[in-house]
Amino acid sequence: MKPRPPLPVTDDEVVATVHAATQGLSLPPPTTSGAVADAERTIGFPMPPLLRRLYTEVANGGFGPDDGILGVRGGHPQGSFRDIAELYEDGPDPSGLVPAGLVLIYDWGCTSWSLVDFRDPAGPMWCTEDGRLWPQGITLAEWLTATSTGTLTVTGMLDTPGLALSPDPGSGRLGRALTEADGR
Repeated sequence: MKPRPPLPVTDDEVVATVHAATQGLSLPPPTTSGAVADAERTIGFPMPPLLRRLYTEVANGGFGPDDGILGVRGGHPQGSFRDIAELYEDGPDPSGLVPAGLVLIYDWGCTSWSLVDFRDPAGPMWCTEDGRLWPQGITLAEWLTATSTGTLTVTGMLDTPGLALSPDPGSGRLGRALTEADGR
């Protein structure tokens, strides 16, 4: 059996890998810095640098698992969702319990979403499903690599322990997880 090539570890390697993987696909063109800045204003946090680069250098969404991640204004939609900023404005869940700065980026279906944490430049990934929210313990770079190689699937993601959403983000298991994730 042929050994697998090493997984990309730097942003430059991830951008090159995603760019190579999308050659020949029908994706939206890269977006402008202005469209990214508009999304950041709506969200209230700067976009992780890797995601910014992917949107402005590779494509405005559409890359990643299956039918691809959402883009910013004018980019790749996913189902009835047009872009990450519009979806963020609507709120990631009807209860409003997902903390500010966690941005829905990919809909796995059946109320399962992957979110990227705009509060941290590394872009830690989170998951929400049926009233639970939990950190995935990987960055956006690792998530993109794992989903593109098939080592992270919705089944594997949902097998990780979830946290029940709590109306008080400072209390309960969710509050403790957020506190730990923020280093407080």
